[in-house]
Amino acid sequence: MKWSGQDVSLYSQSKEFVDTGIVPLIPYSLSGSEKELTQLANQSELLTLFMKEVEEEYRGRIFLAPSYTYLKETSIDKEIERINEWTERMEAEGFKHLLFFTFDQQWKKVERKLNPSLIWLPLPQVDDIHNEEAKKVLRSQIDQVTELITAYWQE
Repeated sequence: MKWSGQDVSLYSQSKEFVDTGIVPLIPYSLSGSEKELTQLANQSELLTLFMKEVEEEYRGRIFLAPSYTYLKETSIDKEIERINEWTERMEAEGFKHLLFFTFDQQWKKVERKLNPSLIWLPLPQVDDIHNEEAKKVLRSQIDQVTELITAYWQE
């Protein structure tokens, strides 16, 4: 289930079965070179597609929250505080497992300060995320992540 009118209604009816929340962490900026901005935009688009596929894989057990978008230039400590607030609220609503996904490696450096589990994914080097080669790379990562999610449930 995801953050949409139809799915939220379904979530409300079956809350007791949805124990895992996933949140994409998306950096945003309008300063920097065209290449840097394009890379951030592509990263956002790719993570959004990735999360959509993961949500569909586990529909009914996972709730895909809206993306947590942050300014690339903002202090990471401020963002850690906000993310931990999100976590507290989601846990209060009954989520037993919270997974925050990102391609941004800066989060890996501060992972211990985060209350949710962080899943850092290496950013696939693809020129066009809609071509067949990119889809194969994405599928491979999705398969690996679904195994990881299952391992979290078995803890």
